[in-house]
Amino acid sequence: MPGKKKSSQRLTISDIARRAGVSTSAVSYALNGKPGVSESTRAHILEIAASLDFAPTAAARMLSQGRSDTVGLVLRRDPRFLANESFFMQLIAGLEIGLAEQGRGLLLQLAKDRESEIATYRRWTSEQRVDGVVLVDFESDDPRVDVVRSIGLPAVAIGDPSLTGDLATAWTDDAAGVRDAVRHLHALGHRAIARIAGGAHFAHVRIRDEAFSAECDRLGVRYAIRHGDFGVALAEQHTRDLLAAGGYSAFVFDSGLTAVNGLRVARSLGVDVPSALSVVGWDDSMLTQVTDPPISVMSYDVVQYGTEAARLLGAVLAGEPPHARLGGTPTLHERGTTAPPPRSADPIG
Repeated sequence: MPGKKKSSQRLTISDIARRAGVSTSAVSYALNGKPGVSESTRAHILEIAASLDFAPTAAARMLSQGRSDTVGLVLRRDPRFLANESFFMQLIAGLEIGLAEQGRGLLLQLAKDRESEIATYRRWTSEQRVDGVVLVDFESDDPRVDVVRSIGLPAVAIGDPSLTGDLATAWTDDAAGVRDAVRHLHALGHRAIARIAGGAHFAHVRIRDEAFSAECDRLGVRYAIRHGDFGVALAEQHTRDLLAAGGYSAFVFDSGLTAVNGLRVARSLGVDVPSALSVVGWDDSMLTQVTDPPISVMSYDVVQYGTEAARLLGAVLAGEPPHARLGGTPTLHERGTTAPPPRSADPIG
């Protein structure tokens, strides 16, 4: 006898529904063992599906079950910046570890501005593309907290709990880290410290700024703060300007990348690190470890931080109430770029 003829096209739930004379929702209930159809109808649908060798795709099964096994992350950063900045690569690695434990994957999207980021969340929700999202780069009065709540999109925030409303939150104590950096430099004898910061619109930058200025005031340290965008161009210009003006014997940079560039700028101006200038970076990476000298940094385990954030979102998706979880406090990794200051910090050039 001739074998069973199979269609060259993949069968769908709609095909089964037509053969059985029922709705597609009835087929979905039957195939997924859910209530909503009689046992006789269920048996009829399963018999037809078996006769056609029907096997629903993973996407169809997840859609019918109201889940995607995917978590979304939208970054409003220049792709060229992401190609060189280790923090987000480490964070993403940690998220992937935590999500893999749950059988979930990560969907990454870049957005040019806040509006397109929010539009992405709305689209993902309407299309059931993700089970939840990870929110980063918080700003004061951040609208995303209300947006994800209004559209019913589960979320975990990576940021200070004072900014994230009632969302589950993974955070690090940046203020404590900044204070420790200032105290360390003060203990070495530095009395004039410059901070080369990221974008002033970021809430974590503001938190670091406030902790830096308050600790400098408490210790009687003269200070300057200059804001950039976490890229090297503005940070380089601020570094050159402050070195040319003179008077600052230590610089604290808001990232490892800008610290490495600051070390390069100092050398180009004939400033020896650390005998004439101390440098402290933020967030450790292979880059900060292999410079000559290796850079002293304030750091914590970013990969583990991402893993804990993913686990926190998993708990929310499992129905646990949202809460804040401290992912770590940056601590000083003292290497070769910090030392007591010279007797004077004269202008360069």
